[in-house]
This record gives sequence, structure tokens and C-alpha cells, in this order.
Amino acid sequence: MTFTVDDARAYIAKVRWQFAKTMPQWPHEYTVLQWRQDLEPEFRAFVALIRGDGVVKPWPRDSSSPRYHHTYLELGEWEYWTMDERIDETILVNRALLPGFGLGVDVLPAGEEERYR
Repeated sequence: MTFTVDDARAYIAKVRWQFAKTMPQWPHEYTVLQWRQDLEPEFRAFVALIRGDGVVKPWPRDSSSPRYHHTYLELGEWEYWTMDERIDETILVNRALLPGFGLGVDVLPAGEEERYR
């Protein structure tokens, strides 16, 4: 059975998303496989969808020498990515609001302060 974008949306709605407090300068959330081990097949399928249908982007985006190149999948207002090399070793999925969307915080280029609405 193929894991679709609609399946991904259903999975996203079922899991807990935690704000990454250790990186407030780059607002994002994450979910951890361990929090919903009963959904491991969906978690793995979602990771595979991110890797298969996503687009590789540099991070930080405005850097002349980015630290990372992750595969990002855009769904609605969010982009999703993982950091592990292998799908079977991946234990968390990150997400961040796409530019232009926000919960009162605009994500700005490095070196600029966050603006609050």
C-alpha cells in the first residue's frame, strides 16, 4: 500500500509536536517516534515520503557555506525534514512554518532579530 500525502496529514494530526526550546532562534517543532511507537509503520512511511518526494535545500538558507543539506517536504503551511542518514535509524521528524506563515513570529535571516506581531 502506498503512503500518500493524505496519509501523512492523518499521521501529522495524530502525533505530538514539541517546540524546540533549545533553538528559539530557529523556531521549529519535532515529534519523536518513541512518543507513539504504536504508529511506527506510519512514522517510517512518512520519513520515506519526505525523502522520496521532498526537495534538498541548504541550511541555513542564507549562508554562503550551509552546514546541512536536508530533504524538505512541504505540506500546507509547514515543511518537514529529518536529519538521520537511514530511514530505519531515524527517530524524529522536524517541522517549521514556511516563510509567510506564522504563529506571531517571523523567521528571519541569521543575524537579524525575531519580530513579534
